Amino acid sequence: MTDAALTTEPPRFRDQTIAFEGIGVGRNIDIRSASPLNYHQAISKPADMPSVTIDGKLFLPASPPAKKLPLVMIVPGSLGVAPSHVAHAETLTRAGFATFVLDSFAARGVTSTVANQTQFSFAASAYDVLAAWSVLAALPEIDATRIGAQGHSRGGSAVLTAATRRFADAIIGKNAGLQGVLAAYPWSGHQFLDPNVGATSVRVLMGDADEWCSPMQVQGHLQAIRLCGGDTSMRLIAGAHHSFDRGTGIADVPNASVSPAAPTAYMADDGALIHPVKGEADPALVDRDLMVYALKAGYGRKGAKIGSRPGEAELFRDDMLAFWTRLFGKHP
Repeated sequence: MTDAALTTEPPRFRDQTIAFEGIGVGRNIDIRSASPLNYHQAISKPADMPSVTIDGKLFLPASPPAKKLPLVMIVPGSLGVAPSHVAHAETLTRAGFATFVLDSFAARGVTSTVANQTQFSFAASAYDVLAAWSVLAALPEIDATRIGAQGHSRGGSAVLTAATRRFADAIIGKNAGLQGVLAAYPWSGHQFLDPNVGATSVRVLMGDADEWCSPMQVQGHLQAIRLCGGDTSMRLIAGAHHSFDRGTGIADVPNASVSPAAPTAYMADDGALIHPVKGEADPALVDRDLMVYALKAGYGRKGAKIGSRPGEAELFRDDMLAFWTRLFGKHP
């Protein structure tokens, strides 16, 4: 193998042919989205957002029924689309659901946010989910009332925000959106003061050995949603690390920039971030400002583990199937 071959970037997800045996080839779907600087711009100044067209692949069961299909959107984390995300899509498609694997990275020229999460905002990640919902809900094969989103790590944060009514109502309209979200080992460092998710069912799967995100912070987030009347549940897996569904061994990611113990940053109703120390909503605050604060306060560090122990990937798969089957019903 030549040096050039070793350094060549793999083709972007849309340029790959992904086929599930006996089912067929995934088809590319373009999503007109935007890259807001922060939640305030997305909610209060949407005309100022730079536009971007992202994409993903739609998979349909081999023999779709006469009725429209429920759909599960899979939203990858900081490493972008991984084989595990495609494997989850195949599992769910074989179970009778339509699936859509979202790629927020490639169109923005990003391959990974592991070392720097501020290459585009967390608000943009959540906006992408709702932009994708709008396109998928209009497809003739899809039941718009039965769309859910399954996010992993940064993607888990995105689906939780996308389910929050203060955000979703502003982006796609009152009470429209996701019927359910499954957030896998999400980061809950950004939360709306009003965390109400309306009728959306929320499920979290997370390991208590996670070095990237704080299980305690996620527990607090879910309790706040629950106190607003939300349907939430969390399964904490003893000894499991971040990305415990990958099906690969435990490995160190030395360039990972993490600060799981940093204080939560809340958002006001208009989307303005509230600095944890200053306690004031500031529409100009962006993710990088809070990252710099966390580093200067001593919360940041380099390096964290990801991967699975024996049986954990299967545990995740079974819980995933059980959640979406409970929400959408069993399909042939």
